[in-house]
Amino acid sequence: MSDFVDVATIKVRSGKGGDGMVSFRREKFVPRGGPSGGDGGKGGDVILRVDRQMRTLLDFTYRSHFEAQAGAPGGSANKTGACGQDLIIRVPPGTVVYDAATGEQVADLIAPGYELLAARGGRGGRGNARFATPSRQTPRFAERGEPPQEYTLRLEMKLLADVGLLGFPSVGKSTLIARISAARPKIAAYHFTTLAPNLGVVVLSEDRQMVVADLPGIIEGAHRGAGLGHQFLRHAERSRVLVHILDAAATEGRDPLDDFRVLNTELKQYNERLASLPQIVALNKVDLSEGREYAPLYGEQLSRQGYQWVAISAVSGEGVPELVELMWSALQEAGGPVTYEREAGETVRLEMPPEPHRDLRVTQLEPGVYAVSGTEVERVLERADIKHDEGIRETHLRLERMGVIARLEDLGAQAGDTVFIGDLELEYRPDRV
Repeated sequence: MSDFVDVATIKVRSGKGGDGMVSFRREKFVPRGGPSGGDGGKGGDVILRVDRQMRTLLDFTYRSHFEAQAGAPGGSANKTGACGQDLIIRVPPGTVVYDAATGEQVADLIAPGYELLAARGGRGGRGNARFATPSRQTPRFAERGEPPQEYTLRLEMKLLADVGLLGFPSVGKSTLIARISAARPKIAAYHFTTLAPNLGVVVLSEDRQMVVADLPGIIEGAHRGAGLGHQFLRHAERSRVLVHILDAAATEGRDPLDDFRVLNTELKQYNERLASLPQIVALNKVDLSEGREYAPLYGEQLSRQGYQWVAISAVSGEGVPELVELMWSALQEAGGPVTYEREAGETVRLEMPPEPHRDLRVTQLEPGVYAVSGTEVERVLERADIKHDEGIRETHLRLERMGVIARLEDLGAQAGDTVFIGDLELEYRPDRV
């Protein structure tokens, strides 16, 4: 069984912000010391970071839940709580990150130097020293830390290759990549020997190098997931030049040109861009008499369709140098190999898209029951200290400034009515919620 894993789903949760503290100075010879509660520390972030040593997403089959450290609560004497430690999750180069809830792509972590802030740690709550004013010199409440962010992410790994080798099973892709590079894929006389893509670096000279991927064989219907289906097609998306390997000897009893037509149909139905990439055709197995006889005939038909082709034998090496030169030339015409590596110390920091802002909304659900929603008002309640009367009064003042109380009054809210704000159920009182 192959250990190559290129799709995974993980859940990430940042650290909660530490709560602010309620404290008062008690030192000797310090009259009326006043409030001294410190702020809570920021919660740790969850960061996805590319690691060049990783080749698959296999690690995420053993662990799929990740949580950063929470911030510490504030201390007395205005001491700020310690910040939670960030959690770094290593992913392989070429990892594409999607929000599993929406299906939206949020990041393409192409190479070392790229990272994604997947969940931001909550801000620490303010201690009671922050709420002291000339008219309120001894506040006995503090702010709670901001709650953590949580996301379910789908990870897809897409190989970064300049050239992709395509072909039906047993046409000789693995043999070819083993000949032109240091890659050593499994080669055997049965279908679907290659269950995972193989990468090889082809060195033509010191300053001419390209990465070639031997992609798993496909069958008709691959765009719908048949055979190795999407596993093959997903990795083809990164390639910039495609090389079709056809069995000119028809050892499997298939028509090579029909195979070529099927391959292009699958590419087009999966992704129009793939079908438009530069394509080269390698008519393989000319070491066999049937291949040597029919390769020129197939080549004539391909030429009439406007395709470049070369007859090769992946086993003996005949025609392979010419094919490699064609691959390099096509790659240069397409713009040359792309280098995604960053300079030492240079980081590309990506972030999750911000949650959509929701305006304040106050509605009556039924007589005596009201619902209040909105991004800002819910944040106020998440961090409010409603265990103490002073904290409740402070929260009431904030809601009043935001217009919540006025809207409830306009809807006819009476003392004792129920008000839902987010997940919190409150009793409405005209003097305070």
